[in-house]
Amino acid sequence: MKWFACLFLLAAPFWESKAPADWTEEELQSLLTDSPWAETIAAPAQGDAPPLLVYLATAAPMEAAERERDRRYKRKRPNEPVDPLAEEYRAWLAENRTTAIVLTINIGRVHGLDIEPDAGRMEQECVMHVGRKKLKMIGHFPPSTGDPYLRLAFPREVSPTDKSVTFELYLPGVAMPYRTVEFKVKDMMLKGKLEI
Repeated sequence: MKWFACLFLLAAPFWESKAPADWTEEELQSLLTDSPWAETIAAPAQGDAPPLLVYLATAAPMEAAERERDRRYKRKRPNEPVDPLAEEYRAWLAENRTTAIVLTINIGRVHGLDIEPDAGRMEQECVMHVGRKKLKMIGHFPPSTGDPYLRLAFPREVSPTDKSVTFELYLPGVAMPYRTVEFKVKDMMLKGKLEI
């Protein structure tokens, strides 16, 4: 009996052992919401704003999850028009995958991103901490009809020897707009490689 329990504990997670097309809806959702690359960030202690879901879209399992989610969505709605903003993000990601980390945030439809001062403030105040390095955001993609997530891009300057990656965020239009999220580097190792 103990041998079976040890074998169960050593089993590879579904994102390693199964093709994305074979993931159940529950598995797909769990990868996007509760995995080494996904976190839910609560409002600061004194606030009662709703929590926000964030994930690292440039990690290989998350890229696979987004592609699979999009494939399933398009299969259900084959006549959905193409969203040019979503296509712009995908083209940018294809060109910058090796040099950027994309933090994706489910903020819903907010109006602060449409106002230039608020978007500029977000660009100035969103930073990524890795060890002693403090790195500013290098760009962002606002939510759109075909991609309802805010996507923040940061320089890819994380190594397997780092302990954690922390993002300090200012999210205009969100209740309690200052949020912080931390990802542990050791948890994001996949087959000996850092996926971020």
